[in-house]
Amino acid sequence: MPLILPGNVGSATAATGFNVANSVRYNDGDSPKLNINFGSDGTLNKWTFSMWFKRSTVGTAQRLFCVLDTGMDDYMKFDTADQLEWTFDHEDGSNRGILKTNRKFRDVSAWYHLVCRLDTTDGTAGDRMRMYINGVEETSFETETNPTEDETGDIGRDNNHYIGTSGSSQYFDGYFAEVCMINNQSLAPTSFGEFDDSGIWKPIDVSDLTPGTNGFYLDFEASDNLGNDAFGGTDWGETNLAATDQSTDTCTNNFATFNSAQPALANTSFSEGNLVATTNSSASTQVPFATTIPVSTGKWYAEFKMIARSTSSGSIPYIGVLGAANFVSKLDNAYFVGGVNLDGVGYGASGVVYSNSSELDSSEASFDDGDIISVAADITNRKIYFAKNGTYINSGNPAGAANGYTIPTTSESFYIFSASIFGASGSWGANFGSPSFAISSGNADGDGYGNFEYAVPSGYFALNTKNLAEYG
Repeated sequence: MPLILPGNVGSATAATGFNVANSVRYNDGDSPKLNINFGSDGTLNKWTFSMWFKRSTVGTAQRLFCVLDTGMDDYMKFDTADQLEWTFDHEDGSNRGILKTNRKFRDVSAWYHLVCRLDTTDGTAGDRMRMYINGVEETSFETETNPTEDETGDIGRDNNHYIGTSGSSQYFDGYFAEVCMINNQSLAPTSFGEFDDSGIWKPIDVSDLTPGTNGFYLDFEASDNLGNDAFGGTDWGETNLAATDQSTDTCTNNFATFNSAQPALANTSFSEGNLVATTNSSASTQVPFATTIPVSTGKWYAEFKMIARSTSSGSIPYIGVLGAANFVSKLDNAYFVGGVNLDGVGYGASGVVYSNSSELDSSEASFDDGDIISVAADITNRKIYFAKNGTYINSGNPAGAANGYTIPTTSESFYIFSASIFGASGSWGANFGSPSFAISSGNADGDGYGNFEYAVPSGYFALNTKNLAEYG
């Protein structure tokens, strides 16, 4: 079951220490990229590259970083089998050095840290190309070819460099944070991160590192200049990236998203960093779209925008929460949120509220394209509250614990936010605090996390790993 559980919260960190404020969200359907031509060569046989990333799509070829020019193509990428490949000095169809992992990277709920460390001046062949994931060196490779001593590559040359694409294909889908290149130094991953007391790898401040020629540091903290080099060098060009692609979902505070890795979703596609779920016209019935962080206690708030609702008769999108275990067990069938034996509650666009296929309410406000539905889920007390455009249905008052709908108790006790499109095509947009769509007001939870259209009820929190560590 590809879900984050409280015992495996990935990049959760304490409230103190170094915090990464922003990431950049790549939606592969937009063909996004950051690119630069340095204008001169740096050191080509010794450098260190570091980046944090969170994947949204698996099973497709995606570039992380590369240099591309006639006859050369050096890169770090995922192949279609989700193996990580670093190719050095790839010219005229030959690879002078290559590391390709046996390990596959298919978790769309977690942040990873990659360090690629090059030093072909090293007399030990196996130490000339070294790769690390989350502070630990990769040693198991499907392909391992070491470059010759003093071999020079192409990363750092006076050529076109790209982040998140090959230049015109293999676009990354997901999030990048803390992208850093240090030229003329081969650095251990401890220059970029450290293990905390609980053994979780987390980033440290890299602003004092010496970049060298063609080194750079992209922190994505300027929404109007996502290619800004925080080291003070030349900024990277931006293509098909907008201010709304700046995100607060980072390697120090991991936010929930829809889970594109869940099975049985043949008619569903995900976009915008797994914050938009869309069904096509052949989806006559549809299982719910799950989210990545289940909870067993606490009070949690999220917003869902009805982006597109089919006008077909009987088309009813639903939003709510359901039991994580029963959700997984019923993926071979077609159910809506609030459907049979899913141990959840769903609010439908026709103004109905269902729980385990029993109608709880049939006279509430209907919703349509452009409407935002707030969901305040009190998992501790098994109550849920819904609002349409800021007004709670059923005279609900989540802060005052009044007029909520009862969430069924599950034997396993974990719940997930969920949405579904029942009866036809349509599209939901999720906001767990780091929205992919523009917010006209801007509201945070009581701890200052999240960017929501409507006020977060007192005592409720955005669903991210910092809040999960404190309230979940």
